This record gives sequence, C-alpha cells and structure tokens, in this order.
Amino acid sequence: MDVVIKNALVADGTGDAMTRHDVGITGDRVASVGEAGSLAGRRNIDAHGLVLAPGFIDMHSHSDLQLLANPEHAAKITQGVTTEVLGQDGLSYAPVDDAVLEALRQQLAGWNDDPAGFDWNWRSVGEYLDRLDQGVAVNAAYLVPQGTVRMLAVGFDDRPATDAELTRMKELVSRGLAEGAMGMSSGLTYTPGMYAETSELVELCEVVAEGGGFYSPHHRSYGKGALEAFAEMIDVSRRSGCPLHLAHATMNFSVNKGKAPDLLKLLDDALDEGCDISLDTYPYLPGATYLSALLPSWATEGGLEPTLARLSDSGDRERIRAAIEESGSDGAHGVPIDWNAIEINGVRNDRNAHLVGHSVAASARTAGTEPAKLYFDTLLDEKLGTSCLMHVGHEENVQAIMRHRTHTGGSDGLLVGARPHPRAWGTFPRYLARYVRELGVLDLAECVAHLTGRAARRLRLTDRGLVRAGYAADLVLFDPDAVADTATFDDPRQPAAGITHVFVNGVAALDDGSPTGALAGRSLRNPGRAR
Repeated sequence: MDVVIKNALVADGTGDAMTRHDVGITGDRVASVGEAGSLAGRRNIDAHGLVLAPGFIDMHSHSDLQLLANPEHAAKITQGVTTEVLGQDGLSYAPVDDAVLEALRQQLAGWNDDPAGFDWNWRSVGEYLDRLDQGVAVNAAYLVPQGTVRMLAVGFDDRPATDAELTRMKELVSRGLAEGAMGMSSGLTYTPGMYAETSELVELCEVVAEGGGFYSPHHRSYGKGALEAFAEMIDVSRRSGCPLHLAHATMNFSVNKGKAPDLLKLLDDALDEGCDISLDTYPYLPGATYLSALLPSWATEGGLEPTLARLSDSGDRERIRAAIEESGSDGAHGVPIDWNAIEINGVRNDRNAHLVGHSVAASARTAGTEPAKLYFDTLLDEKLGTSCLMHVGHEENVQAIMRHRTHTGGSDGLLVGARPHPRAWGTFPRYLARYVRELGVLDLAECVAHLTGRAARRLRLTDRGLVRAGYAADLVLFDPDAVADTATFDDPRQPAAGITHVFVNGVAALDDGSPTGALAGRSLRNPGRAR
C-alpha cells in the first residue's frame, strides 16, 4: 500500500461508535481497513490519539469561480473538506450564453469577484465540469442554477414564463443533468429566479426527478414568511416527485426567534408521509449575501442598468426605501431592515474600503447622512458589487436544527471581499469544536456522519462518504481535543487548528498541517446522466 494511517480512531461516517484501525491507501482508493497494528505501507503515519474520518462534504458552497481562479483552495483543504457542491442559490456560470455570462459576472461580483484576465472558456454545464477536471484541490459537484436558466429563456422580466420559454427551461435543465449536474438549485429571493411561480418550479423539478437529481432551493423567505416558504418547497417536492434538499435551512430574523420546532415538525410530518427531504446548515448566527439582495424584486427587474437607473431616481429611491425600512421587501425576506444589523464586508472600489467592517447605520452616522442614502449611493458607486453580513440569527434555532435526522453541513461560504464571513474557512472545525467538544450538542461520531456519510447519500455517491475498503480515499485526520476554527469576523482567512492530514483521491492535500498544493480533485457527475 502507498500509505497506511496507523492506530487511528476511526469515525467511519455511519455514526456508529468509533473503533481503532489501520487504514491503507493504494492509488485513489482505501485499500484496507484492518486491525490496529496490522498493516504497513511505503509510508506509515502514526495516528495515535487522532481521529480518522471521511473527508467532509460541503453541501452548500459558493466556490464556483474562486476554485478555478485559486485552485489550491486553502480555505476548504485546511478544514478537511474534500468535496463541495457548487451552483447554489439558483445563480452560477453554466449554462450561459455570452450575454447571460456578462450579466452574471456583474450580478455575482459580490459573491465571487470578477477577476481580471480570467479565462471564461466554457458555456455549458459539461464544459464547466471539464474545466474543473483540469486541476482543482477538492472534488466538486454541480447543480443547474434555475435563475441562470430563467435568464437564458425569459430574461429578467417579472412575469410567468410562456409555454415555449418553459419548454426551453426544461430542456436546459435536462441537458445540464445529462452533462453531469447532480440536481437543480433555486434562489427564490434573488432575481430573476424569484419570478418563477410554484407551478413553474414543479415542472422543472419533474425534469430533475426524471434525471435522477434533487432540488436544492434557497426558498422565498427566511424571515416573515419562512414557514410558508418551507411548506411551498415541500409541496413542490410532493407534486413533482423530486427529492428535496433545503439549502441553509435556518430560521433567522427576530420574527422567527424560538420557532425552529415549528420547522422541524413540518419536516418530520412530510418525512413520515414518505417525502425524501434533507437539509444543510452552517454553525453561525450571521448570514451573508450581496448588498443589493435587500432590494425589492421590482427594483431589480431588467438587470443591472435598469436597477442602477432606479437607484438614481429620487422617486424610485423613496419607494425602495419604504419597502426596505417600513414594509419589508421580498429581497429582505419580508422583514423591515435594521441597518445596525447590516455590515458591509466587501467592496470592489478602494475608495469605499472605509465602509468595510461597519454597519450601514454606523457608516451613515459617520458620514452625517441617512442609512438608506448611504446604501443607495454605495450600490451605485459599486455597480451592485458589494457584499454584506446580516446579523439576524438565533443560537437556539441553530442548535435545534443541527440535531435533525436529515441534517448535513454546508458553509455557504463566500471567499472574496476584505472581510468575508468566517464560515468559508471555519464551518467544519467549528462543528467539531463548539458543537461537539464544547457544548455536546452532537456526539463526535454522529457529527462526522452528518458531515460525510449523510451528505454522500444525498449526492448518490456510492463510493464516498465512508471509511471503507474500495471507497475513494477522501480522508481527514484530526486531533479531537485540539480541532478548532480560528477564523473570526475580524480575521476570517485563518486555517483550522488540529487538522493534520487531508487526502483527496489518495493524494495528500494537507500533510502534517501544511498544504501541499496538490490538485487531485475532480468533478463528481450525476451517476444517472446520459452516456
């Protein structure tokens, strides 16, 4: 065998009690799981006192562009992630044509940046997956983004799709699944995906189900209408027969304090009826998005230039201000915004760097202006390319939801900006440190199963997510007493502590705590796709 990890306490991804074993690697596979002290290889790693687990699977990632621009991907490798799911929230870069790609580069700059000189040499889902196969640090699965598909077929209009447009959207989703996508995502508080009616989503999900995929929606509200929005997604799943994976299934904003049990009952009732449902969460309170996401949907209809025109018009500004501050816009989840809770954490223009790390309210006080005016002026100057944190979470809800029987982990991590949310670097060690070791919310073996085996089952990865002979050698070795997230809101780009080795397809990506620069990741494609 090439490598043997000796005397490791193995959390195998099933949730069963941990046992001590030697684990051998040959090529890209786990060759053997034997009794402690029974195996030897060309290289032997003494893992006494350490836990060996399957590599963590990030079920909700926004690395779509940065994984290609910076393929060594230290943010994920250093926290033990070996697979992540891209194409989230209904907005990503495939399938596209030239015009849609240009619009997405503008719209998603706050999520992914728009690096100068980058080679955009793909248009289809298959071509994007082929690009990943040219060399990245982690494995990556992809979801067809429903909002992007709607851009291609309908544009940015807030209206129902015609029969011809719906047919084209179904064809695009079907083709994406055939080319390797694992399912479809939606971002139903983001334009233009939010313009889709329930019946449109049902028809698209019927195509997803036929292609062997699952549906992962960012639903219509995480605020005032959260429970109704969750219920709509369950209805879509029932009507279409499509498995459902609820993205970052949080209960945020003041209106939902203490309401996690209501969500869990809704899910359990549906599961007991036979629905196929899972979910992911991140172990933090604040959320993150691009600043323009707070705008009401009517204000962003038509794309970038019409949006900027409305932000420049005094009458439209007042309508937008009233929607955001008084009634609660659909983009802001139906809850009137507290500007003290909205922190700018990334800008494109250096002249706006003084805004980073401060709430909109605080920056407005410093500037001697109103928060809404500062908000509008910033969006105009940045051409919407600004990211923000939303301090709207509740610890009791976070803990209750992570205990659920279908829970998996997702970082929802944005990698760009001056001060990105620390979840991009810290999600998985934080689960192990805070919620296992410190608070005891989850048992260690159970938590590992949430982050590995459960996620692999949702993705239908029959050879990943477990420490088992014949499975892909995606593995992480860590000290259960020392593993910890060190990324903070003030200093977010910090690697985890206590993780010593990470193997991706049998290749060491982290060796004795140091990244190796290995690019052994590959695209993981829908096993039911056309061949």
